[in-house]
Amino acid sequence: NSYIYYRYHLAIKRSTHRSIHLSSSMAQSRPEFQLRGYAAATMTISLAAMMFSSRGVASAFSSRGSVALSHLPRTSSSWSSSLFSSAADTTSSSSSSSSTPASADDSTSSSQPPLTNNRLSRAGLPSSVDARSLSDNLPIVLSHLRSRRAAPETLSSAEQIADLNAERVVLIRKRDEALQIRNECSAAVGKLMRDSRGEETDEIQSVKAKASEAGDEASRTEERLAQIESKMNALLASLPNLLDDVVPDGDDDSQNQRVSQWGDVDALPARLGWTPAFQPLWHDDVAANLGGWNSESAVAMSGARFVSLTGPVARLERAISSYFLDLASSKGYVEVSPPLVVSRTALEGTSQLPKFENDLFKIVPESHTCNGQDAFLIPTAEVPLTNMHAGQILEEDDLPISYCALTPCFRAEAGSYGRDTRGLIRTHQFYKVELVKIASAETSDEEHHKLTRHAEECLEGLEIPYRKMRLCSGDVGFSAQHCYDLEAWLPSTGEYKEISSCSNTGDFQARRMGLRYRPKVAEEESDGDAKSKKNKKAKKPKPVFCHTINGSGLAVGRTLVAVLENYQTPEGDVVVPEVLRPYMGGLEILKKVK
Repeated sequence: NSYIYYRYHLAIKRSTHRSIHLSSSMAQSRPEFQLRGYAAATMTISLAAMMFSSRGVASAFSSRGSVALSHLPRTSSSWSSSLFSSAADTTSSSSSSSSTPASADDSTSSSQPPLTNNRLSRAGLPSSVDARSLSDNLPIVLSHLRSRRAAPETLSSAEQIADLNAERVVLIRKRDEALQIRNECSAAVGKLMRDSRGEETDEIQSVKAKASEAGDEASRTEERLAQIESKMNALLASLPNLLDDVVPDGDDDSQNQRVSQWGDVDALPARLGWTPAFQPLWHDDVAANLGGWNSESAVAMSGARFVSLTGPVARLERAISSYFLDLASSKGYVEVSPPLVVSRTALEGTSQLPKFENDLFKIVPESHTCNGQDAFLIPTAEVPLTNMHAGQILEEDDLPISYCALTPCFRAEAGSYGRDTRGLIRTHQFYKVELVKIASAETSDEEHHKLTRHAEECLEGLEIPYRKMRLCSGDVGFSAQHCYDLEAWLPSTGEYKEISSCSNTGDFQARRMGLRYRPKVAEEESDGDAKSKKNKKAKKPKPVFCHTINGSGLAVGRTLVAVLENYQTPEGDVVVPEVLRPYMGGLEILKKVK
């Protein structure tokens, strides 16, 4: 009975996973726990093989166990090696496959993903996961979720996906068997009808009833499969990306890793005549002195966290935007003017939904929908720029694709109550120049570093001191596998503040939006006589998921904050950075209003 075997499978798999989880979490400090976990896992898998070998199921269970064990770190002891060898021998001998049982020497020499930054390496799992790859690599996935400091509910979601996928495999077999019975019965009915010259005998009625019963069974199973698929997709959408192995382990932004630092925080003050007694003002006070700050009227008409800029300050903001766009264009980015309203599907593609719906501004359906779907204001131009190719198959020769766009961004900031309430640091509406790249898997990391470097050059052109931080596992964004933050120096508070986040999402977003590319076709010589040898195209490769990279180049509002604070003078004026003067009609100083 398929259901009975399915329940046995769940019990065995859960026991195996518990053992694996125990060894994975405690191996760092107590190696003996690691070995006990391996021993328990090996015993469980061996038991599974013995119980089900007569039904031909041992191969599936044994290979699942081998996959799980293969992603665990290994000690150098001979006991550990022989233990793995025993597990491989047991499962291989019970399996119906023709693979050669692993020897102790083979087990010792084969490479196992090591613990990297307190989690299992994803070296053997380079892409984002679907239900099948998650099930096959559940220890790795759980290790990365724990590294992200994920909630217990998120860990449970991953385990549920593995359980549902196991049930799905059993149900697919059950459905196919029912369909086969129905087809066989239908063929038998035709033959019996010919033999009986069209007379419907009792035998024919019995076979028809069996075919109908099998058809009903297939339909019921198909309905359950649809429910499982829906549940798995919803659970998968709630899981964040796996982490790049270079991401350091940490709880929050206090444990981010400083990669580099640029500029001298005392250089501009020395040029501008700051004295030790001078206390630099906050950017909103500087803007008010220039006659360009009007928050009261903005709050009166729009509510908290809205600001109105006027006169020279508004012009300076526009100059910053133009400078960033021109710089991006000079680096090969194609400028885009995208829609500011996007659908639910678009936001699901870039993974803002379903998790971050409370941070979005939603448009009421009575006002507007996007092709019948819920409509939202964009939280960043990353959403429309990346979705420009959703559902498409690109050619590798066309990659990388680089886009830039200046747009207003709208964020409800639901989780930031009481934080950064003053000035322009955290507002519901702000301008940002967004940089987006669509790349191949092979060039993904290189393009991520290029994009980050382009953002750095924006700050260097303005001569704003900054530091480059690699985000730790507990601070990296939901969709990112690796992220750099650029933090600009703010003299009013004497601290560095985030001004850009540059993220490589791998194929995490592309998988969600169905964005793929077809790898290049390799040219190879045909066989035959040397005179007749000609280059011919190899078999056309299958499309694979693109990698998407995004970053601010830069957030205009926060850059304005940095310019106002770093370029203020003791007299209350603001010196215009040299690279911005062409965009300000040659103006060099913004004078304090008397």
